[in-house]
Amino acid sequence: MKKMIIHGGQRLSGSVTIGGAKNSTVALIPAAILADTPVKFDMVPDILDVHNLMLILQSMNVHSLFEDGVLSIDPTEIIQAPMPSQAIKSLRASYYFMGALLGRFGSATVTFPGGDNIGPRPIDQHIKAFKALGADVFEEKGTVHISTGEKGLTGARIFLDVVSVGATMNTILAAVKADGLTTIENAAKEPEIIDLATFLNNMGAHIRGAGTDVIRIEGVPVLRATNVHTIIPDRIEAGTFLSLAAAAGDGIQINNIIPEHLESFTAKLIEMGVPLEIGEDSVYVPKALDLKAIQIKTMPFPGFATDLQQPITPLLLKADGSSVIVDTIYPQRIKHVSELQKMGAHIRSENDMIVIDHTEMLSGATVDAGEIRAGASLMIAAMMASGTTTIINAENILRGYGSIVKKLSDLNAEVAIEDDGREIERR
Repeated sequence: MKKMIIHGGQRLSGSVTIGGAKNSTVALIPAAILADTPVKFDMVPDILDVHNLMLILQSMNVHSLFEDGVLSIDPTEIIQAPMPSQAIKSLRASYYFMGALLGRFGSATVTFPGGDNIGPRPIDQHIKAFKALGADVFEEKGTVHISTGEKGLTGARIFLDVVSVGATMNTILAAVKADGLTTIENAAKEPEIIDLATFLNNMGAHIRGAGTDVIRIEGVPVLRATNVHTIIPDRIEAGTFLSLAAAAGDGIQINNIIPEHLESFTAKLIEMGVPLEIGEDSVYVPKALDLKAIQIKTMPFPGFATDLQQPITPLLLKADGSSVIVDTIYPQRIKHVSELQKMGAHIRSENDMIVIDHTEMLSGATVDAGEIRAGASLMIAAMMASGTTTIINAENILRGYGSIVKKLSDLNAEVAIEDDGREIERR
């Protein structure tokens, strides 16, 4: 078990460069097996999820190499084989292999994926889409079996009952080589979906409408990569560092940002009184004083991202008055609340709301990063706190934040990673 040790109370300053989007990367890597040529991705984050996905690729005889932020994948000798259950169970996004394998082979067998435990995230909309495209689906003892037999996939009109990023992406992956036109209505609009569609279109796919609520996919028989695909910047990592900068910074420049992807988040920071200086691809966060309490409701993009409600929470502790967060996407995403209380935070969860009261001082404690974004919340709180904070289950933080020790250390933070009591990373 990895631990993150943070000596708090240091004022942070300097600059940080945001890496490629985790939520794009975990869909793009499965999408690579649809290609009939080798593919390359640039600006790939060095996170545990990437290495787990590479293990899954290896099990299918798909060769991959990850060096200096560039991931090369060669699916030309791919075989159908059972995927390693441990890698799948630790990574919810492994469910993108359902759509990718279905598009490549017309069948897929995938153990029900794991990942963060933040409440129910059913795959019923994924299954509905696969069935509409002509696949037979049944589940047995936690394993999903999907097959088209000899008939193959046929384009269809699919209306998603709920806006779902995962179901939208999985439907695209399955439909991109299907026969005929597929229309996805009530589709999710997230930037990561546009990134996936851009990658596939550059290989010859015909996908229109990504970023709107209606996406049309005309199936093609062949996909060939002719250039390197650069992954978009991670808006969730960017929001995390924006919150950190406002909470514990004396002036921090955050580079490699697409400001349009963060408008709902930066609008809330400005509403609080954080004097952001927003450039074309960067944001400078001066020292923030006299912050005001706000109300936040998470919504599908372009609304306030559920993945950012936990990272902004420590900053809300500095605001005068009581702030309220309502997470309409994952109401059970409250693992950080009890852990922040251990550090002295005046925070509580009641009636599907998180209420955050002004807290003058936090103290170091031993806390548990129950999932990625809860870990990010505790990491920011630890920077604000006096004394030393030990975050156990730090693997969850490493799943979502690449090169995190280096990035924090470059901002003057005192942070280290230990594994079973042995220090493995410090800057």
